[in-house]
Amino acid sequence: MVAEYGTRDIVLNINNLYKSYIKGKLVNDNISLALGTGEIFGLLGPNGAGKTTLVSQIIGLAKPDSGSITIDGVDIIAKPGYARQACSFQAQTQVPINGLTAVQAIELVGRVRGGDTKTVRTRAKELLHNLEMEEWTTKPAETFSGGMRRLVAFCMAAVMPGRIVILDEPTNDIDPLRRRLLWQEVRTLVAMDSTVLLVTHNVLEAERAVDRLAIIDKGKVVSMGTPASLKGNGGLNMRIELTIEPRANTPTVPDYVLNTTVTGRRLIGRLRESDITPAVHWARNLKEKDVIEEYSVGPASLEDVYLNVVGQGNTLVSTEKEADRERIGA
Repeated sequence: MVAEYGTRDIVLNINNLYKSYIKGKLVNDNISLALGTGEIFGLLGPNGAGKTTLVSQIIGLAKPDSGSITIDGVDIIAKPGYARQACSFQAQTQVPINGLTAVQAIELVGRVRGGDTKTVRTRAKELLHNLEMEEWTTKPAETFSGGMRRLVAFCMAAVMPGRIVILDEPTNDIDPLRRRLLWQEVRTLVAMDSTVLLVTHNVLEAERAVDRLAIIDKGKVVSMGTPASLKGNGGLNMRIELTIEPRANTPTVPDYVLNTTVTGRRLIGRLRESDITPAVHWARNLKEKDVIEEYSVGPASLEDVYLNVVGQGNTLVSTEKEADRERIGA
């Protein structure tokens, strides 16, 4: 077993995890991941990919069919109570906080997690201030919008953070200003030596927030690495996007335009920098012939990686340079 991830100790280690449900369908299919101290790790994938099932096993609410999960070296399959102590968790579903005010809900969880009254009260006040929620501090939860409930739920997970803080779609329904403030607080959790596991299907959010990520599709890890390493995988660090005319056929794609996907009238492909000039000439010619409405060439995004690998769940995409460092079980 690898003792460190780079210069970081491994906090969460998952090896060869399998979990099946009705009729033997694999929800998690040979998943291996390792998360280091003080990093934000993204678990990215479409709805039904197996993300929530994996989280349920990490926090000890479900048991895998085979494989291992350890937190700080402790077997949490054998000791699920340790997982619930070590992890603080914001669920995707709304937390039932009716009958409480915002500060009461936050302080209640802080006390349950072992914080003393003074520490919990100070930390709750700090979170409410930093997220600009002070006017809702003593208001009843029944008056809160969905976004405000999400913010309170985040504060409940962050007030006395565990070794691992698991955030499942934390910014759903939250306005853009407080979404930015929330991500600042996530970085504060990392500064407090927590490891953050972000579960999401929001590609843009993952690209901006995480240090590393794994993309899961159909229960398998299909791509893994830092956002930069995945976007530049194999030197294909540029993208071309065409918008096809409504009545035109999809054009034949040159050999140097790789990993193409077509969604509606959008055709997206990957390029090497050396192929930008011929790609622009090709696209310009298509526009002159009224085959496409417009085109653009620019740096590849995590969305391009996501569109390319989701649905191709038999191939792990990771750079050779990253592979040894990521071990993430492989």
